[in-house]
Amino acid sequence: MRDTEQQWLERYLDHLLSQRQYSPRTVESYRRDLSRLLSFCEAGNIESWAALSTQQMRQFAAQVHRRGLGGRSVARLLSAARSFFHYLAREGHVTQNPVTGVSAPKSPRRLPEPLDTDQMARLLAIDASDPLALRDLALMELLYSSGLRLSELVSLDMGQVDLRAAALRVTGKGKRQRDLPVGRHAVDALRGWQRVRGELAAEGEPALFVSRRGTRLTPRAVQARLAKWGRRQGIDSHVHPHKLRHAFASHLLESSGDLRAVQELLGHADISTTQVYTHLDFQHLAQVYDQAHPRARKKPPKPEA
Repeated sequence: MRDTEQQWLERYLDHLLSQRQYSPRTVESYRRDLSRLLSFCEAGNIESWAALSTQQMRQFAAQVHRRGLGGRSVARLLSAARSFFHYLAREGHVTQNPVTGVSAPKSPRRLPEPLDTDQMARLLAIDASDPLALRDLALMELLYSSGLRLSELVSLDMGQVDLRAAALRVTGKGKRQRDLPVGRHAVDALRGWQRVRGELAAEGEPALFVSRRGTRLTPRAVQARLAKWGRRQGIDSHVHPHKLRHAFASHLLESSGDLRAVQELLGHADISTTQVYTHLDFQHLAQVYDQAHPRARKKPPKPEA
């Protein structure tokens, strides 16, 4: 690849960071994926992005899959490449998108196991007294109460949460905003945290959740704290932020059966994503079917002759 082609890649990554306002972590993920494609082009003596064909893109997808990359990872890589070429076409550097029509190998969709209601109750049964424990209880209650993504949780500022109205506003993927209810237990835990937040927060820090250094809590720190509380509270499986989001969705769906409402609360653009995150056990589904489907209802017994 010529130096100018590598410069187009850097220009695109800068566009994601400065114009699309992607997080540095997300941009780094794009860099890793597109660097794989760059190495493929260099090994195949493909001199420019415009020279890359659809057939070569299929060869690239097959190659990384053979080398151990799973179906979902290949799909993510192709998505990054597709967006990159869309940018190049918009800038007039290429005339076609070679990723169009290229699909990743299918892989089984694994359903993450959520914590059940008893496990959630045990996890949240914390006798919190010191500021860090109060903070951790508040963020866990909020994750479970409102189904937040980890990125949404750590980006929350004080002004985004209205405890009097028991509501908050988050900005999710694609800069889509949504208003979410906050449950009673989460409101109580947040009030407890806000009473002691000033003992940790640096002056002028807007973040709702701060570290012991007074700055915004990082995603990695949240992950570590949840894993620690999971072990301390005797939860058998590994506890992480997404597990609480999944528990929120599963428990809400089991109670309401309203998939569209859960989709809105989770901030999913596609309802098929919600169907992966939330699943009902077969017994519950069978019960709903028996009660609702006209062909499933049992016939009344015939009167005796």
